[in-house]
Amino acid sequence: MTDFAKARTAMVDCQVRPSDVTKFPIIDALLKTERENFVPSTKKAVAYAGEHIALSDTRALLDARTFAKMLDAANIQPNEMVLDIGCGMGYSTAVLAHLSEAVVGIDNDQDLVNAASENLTQSSVDNAITLLGNLTAGAQKHGPYDVIILQGAVATIPDSLVDQLNDTGRIVAIFSDGKSGVCRIGYKSHGKIDWRDAFDATAPMLEGFQKEKTFTFA
Repeated sequence: MTDFAKARTAMVDCQVRPSDVTKFPIIDALLKTERENFVPSTKKAVAYAGEHIALSDTRALLDARTFAKMLDAANIQPNEMVLDIGCGMGYSTAVLAHLSEAVVGIDNDQDLVNAASENLTQSSVDNAITLLGNLTAGAQKHGPYDVIILQGAVATIPDSLVDQLNDTGRIVAIFSDGKSGVCRIGYKSHGKIDWRDAFDATAPMLEGFQKEKTFTFA
């Protein structure tokens, strides 16, 4: 039988710390959040493996290294409001709840949203909610947000999400061209985003964030 407490500590010591993520709030949140409770029952044994874990046909739980480095780049503060896009079964939302004042998690799969809500309740996370909705639409009525973080790859970020950020807010996403990817953090100022590369990363593409195909005539 898997000793999940030891597995969680090993994840932090072998995947997270060696990736130069050492801020105490992040380490503490990862150690306190029982990752095995936020994956399908058939995936519990591999909850702490160093790879993305499929949650459904269209959603995955990001590997601990990638997620931790995204958190490190975001530098979330205890008084900030966070929007978690593609929250899956609630793991990322639970971790973010440890770091922030409140979190809104959104997904477009009703089964995942239901699981996330139940998992957060069972984990006594009382400063987060999960909603069903279009990922690219965000959750405007609960905003504006200080930080928006996307749990998957994108090719582009729609203005609808940028508009939900506070001026001085940040958005963290993995940009991918299908072969390679890079995590970028965008800083909002005067209504515009200044993007900066943070680290190389890959992840499954989130629905709705692909580049629109354009047609040319020969």
